[in-house]
Amino acid sequence: MRKPGIRRTWLAGLTAAMAATVLVGCSTTAPGTSAPAGGGTTEINALFMKQAGYSEEQINEMLDAFTKANPTIKVNPTYVAYEALHDKIVTSAPAGTYDVVLIDVIWPAEFAKNGIVLDVTDKYPAEWKDQMLGGAYSTAQYDGKFWGVPWGPSTKFFYYNKELVEKVGATQADLDTWDGVLAVAKKLKDASYVQYPLAWSWAQAEAVICDYGQLLGAMGGQFTGADGTLSVNTGPGVQALEWMKKSLDDGLTNPASTTFLEDDVQKSLAQGETAFALNWEATFAALQDSSQSNVVGKIGLLPTPKGPNGDRPGINGAMALSIPAKSAHVDQAWQLITYLTSQENQNKYPTGWLPNWKSSYTNQSITKNAPELFTAAETGYASLILRPTVPNYNSTSADLQLEIQNALTGQKTPQQALDDAVAAANG
Repeated sequence: MRKPGIRRTWLAGLTAAMAATVLVGCSTTAPGTSAPAGGGTTEINALFMKQAGYSEEQINEMLDAFTKANPTIKVNPTYVAYEALHDKIVTSAPAGTYDVVLIDVIWPAEFAKNGIVLDVTDKYPAEWKDQMLGGAYSTAQYDGKFWGVPWGPSTKFFYYNKELVEKVGATQADLDTWDGVLAVAKKLKDASYVQYPLAWSWAQAEAVICDYGQLLGAMGGQFTGADGTLSVNTGPGVQALEWMKKSLDDGLTNPASTTFLEDDVQKSLAQGETAFALNWEATFAALQDSSQSNVVGKIGLLPTPKGPNGDRPGINGAMALSIPAKSAHVDQAWQLITYLTSQENQNKYPTGWLPNWKSSYTNQSITKNAPELFTAAETGYASLILRPTVPNYNSTSADLQLEIQNALTGQKTPQQALDDAVAAANG
């Protein structure tokens, strides 16, 4: 499964302005600054991702700082592409090759069921529940336990072309709900300001699961039921897919959306061809870059719009740091994880992922360079919907991708498509 790629190039346009910021941590400062007992040097191996929110250079700086604070622990980092990360973790697990691994939010169920990573619930400080953003806190949670520590929350935000919205006499307030978005979209289309006001990442890929998930959450739904199996073929699940199909039928969504990934949506926004879209954090900086955008200064950013009951969860696209079950250096691995994910460390690198910690979003020394983004993020990260937390995630996602595509292209009704997806996934 491919993770949507656009979120990997994160806030490049803001790096210079924010890198020099001097930040002060709060109560969640970097722990793990004492040497392990017994003397000598312990080497631990850590597996990271090449195109993560934090650059390799930033991670290497973090590791250097960790080593200075913990001189008897040496960290050997390995970087692989996202596409290789899952299999690298699985194939290396029996040998205990790595002591720390970066995992995707969609893997805890599989890794927990198969004994690939450790349950670290008893290591979680009680205060983290109140100090972390709600959406971040649940990133590595499965079956009531924690299988890692979040390392940067992520979700899709709602991007809108301010200039186009103003042309039809609408305001930001009119975009607070999905019904309001459709009403403004119709005005734009009727006035011929844009042929297709909306564009989406609806290709048969993981991207469509993310877009569908935000609409599912807005309708008040979840991917799985109380028994832990896929259950999107009733109520909100069907309503979300019907909403998607109707926006195509009404000519408000670009029909090319069924072939688009996030990069395509970003380009459409950047060319002024699209008024509204969901996309990851990195899109914000890209749209302010005149070398790749024709709409610099014209794009606004909001949390995902509300559904009928006021629900507005984003899709959880976060990552976490976990300890493989066969690690021979669990204590040192935990020291590294708590150091990297600490508020003090994350506050130093706001040009990577944004922090897990609530109080960072009211720290003006961090937020001043991108206030619109941080304001949207504080709301967006507070409530995130998880993709199906099932051990067979990859096959479940593939079944759902196929059937959503069948509904969007008119080969099946939304109800039939989701009935078939649920039957395939749960069978």
